[in-house]
Amino acid sequence: MAFQYIFLIFKLYFSNDFRGRGCRGKTMRKSNKVGSKSKRSTVKDITQKTLERYNDVFADIINVLLFNGENVVLEDSLIDALPMSTLKMEGKIKSQYRDIAKYWNNSKINVSMFGLENQSKPEKFMPFRVFGYDGAEYVRQSKRENKKDAKYPVITLVLYFGYDERWNQPKSLFELLDIDEKIKPYVNDFKMNLFEIAYLERETIDKFRSDFWILADYLYQMRISNDYVACETVIKHVDELLMLMSAMTKDDRFEETINELSRKESVTMCEVLDKVEARGRKEGVISVLISLVKDGILSVSEAAIRADMSEESFKKYLES
Repeated sequence: MAFQYIFLIFKLYFSNDFRGRGCRGKTMRKSNKVGSKSKRSTVKDITQKTLERYNDVFADIINVLLFNGENVVLEDSLIDALPMSTLKMEGKIKSQYRDIAKYWNNSKINVSMFGLENQSKPEKFMPFRVFGYDGAEYVRQSKRENKKDAKYPVITLVLYFGYDERWNQPKSLFELLDIDEKIKPYVNDFKMNLFEIAYLERETIDKFRSDFWILADYLYQMRISNDYVACETVIKHVDELLMLMSAMTKDDRFEETINELSRKESVTMCEVLDKVEARGRKEGVISVLISLVKDGILSVSEAAIRADMSEESFKKYLES
């Protein structure tokens, strides 16, 4: 039994799953480590919005997905819009929240409002949601206090981050509604602008110039080979990207490396994976030591010494 555990420790330290193969070959497979579901869904929602709220990232997404990479929307032409709108339902005023919205401004005149909606899973009623967001902005423009202002279009992009499956839910109102053929000619359809990031062409992904490229590249590689090869691209918004990567991969080690990398002037994904792998090796060894303690092969003090930590710290792992 003891020999089996020793073999496991050896495997954790020297298997190809954890070993680096040079910067261009630094890889990371899909993690089996999953955090709290409720906590993670909240964190993912917040971190996606945080990264995309930066104007360089937001403009990059719009320019690549709508204008084929042409630099049409400039960073300094974007102004934050309130993500909240209200609607009256069943006699009550209710609030609805977009993920992110920005006005595209030109000489103090709004050319358009752009909205981004993030989805990690397909959602059946997404066309209703987007229709409600866009409609609320048009209603706001029609109010008396805005009567003299120039009217502008509202464009919402739904960004789907799944890579295990394609979007398999409705993309328009017609796909959702049960419409009698006699009245169908009089019913207006509404089609949402859906972009499946992992399924974009490689040529399209490589047009991204912001940190969003790293995310898109990760999703594309995971879809193609279920393996991620990091590159030497310098990350601009390190904290936000790592929190997002942590949420997308369900691997807390990305978020846990933030403090270790915060003092560096420049950080690449190669360096990030170095830190992630180091944490993976240590956690793997601790897991084996916990099993040895529970099986009575090692005492807590002996296991703590081998884990290079205090008994108190090791006991916390035992209790978790």
